[in-house]
Amino acid sequence: MKNYYSNGKLLLTGEYLVLDGAKSLAIPTKFGQDLSVEKIKEPQIIWGSFTHTGECWFEAVFDLQKLRLVNCTFNSDKEGNADVIAETLLSILVEAKSLNPDFLKSENGFMVKTNLTFPRNWGLGTSSTLINSIAAWAKVDAFQLLWNSFKGSGYDIACAQNNTPVFYQIENKKPVVAPVEFNPSFKENLFFVHLNQKQDSKEGIAKFRESDISFNKEIKRISEISDDFLKVEFLEEFEDLIVEHEQIISSIIKLKPVKEKLFPDYFGAIKSLGAWGGDFVLVTGNTETPTYFKNKGFTTILRYKEMVL
Repeated sequence: MKNYYSNGKLLLTGEYLVLDGAKSLAIPTKFGQDLSVEKIKEPQIIWGSFTHTGECWFEAVFDLQKLRLVNCTFNSDKEGNADVIAETLLSILVEAKSLNPDFLKSENGFMVKTNLTFPRNWGLGTSSTLINSIAAWAKVDAFQLLWNSFKGSGYDIACAQNNTPVFYQIENKKPVVAPVEFNPSFKENLFFVHLNQKQDSKEGIAKFRESDISFNKEIKRISEISDDFLKVEFLEEFEDLIVEHEQIISSIIKLKPVKEKLFPDYFGAIKSLGAWGGDFVLVTGNTETPTYFKNKGFTTILRYKEMVL
């Protein structure tokens, strides 16, 4: 049996503009997804995807020789469709095989299991961790597999592969990944709050792409803010950077900052992460912070040390 593990991801700076070359700060999380592959006699790929509580939420059987779907089931009362998920998975496998023709070239089949260590709705990279692990299994470049299968910047692949924060940047259509040390002295004052409003990053990217305006000035400033995130020594300076970052992105995508929209009376700073409107936000605060958000109905609150690898 072979096992592969990929870290989850959060993008602290550079959302949207990372697509156009902004230097962005990305952090791998303590949560992720593993993938195990075991050979079986039947010429099939028998796939099972499991939640963080051990429940099987998706099953599929593929014909190995023809690489086509035989059957699938999707156990959920929420969003999603078994055939759509199965076809998406199949397209990733087909793309991996096109990058490495020796992949899946076997008379025997495979039993494949994936196990998340975080709830699926947290948005920490269910797809990116899967793509990175399939790439490792197929012995292909994970960034190439991502870009051939989906749209996206690739910062999530960088997080999947690294155990420290990284600066991530796209230069000449190639990913540039530089491990960095991000260990703020005020990390006890940093929290991640889940908004429980799943945001499709494709939708956010599409909104961003609607504009034909050049954002060179904004890209330069966001890159500087990414550098400054590593340098600031005091929480107040960090909060100033968050506010400025929020204002820049807000002006580009024409959406209100999350603090202004949902938490105008909150005493600390709040920063959206990734696609605005869903998943987690980064929050500065103190011992009163969890109570504030719980009173607002947001009960998933993680301290910095609980989230960041």
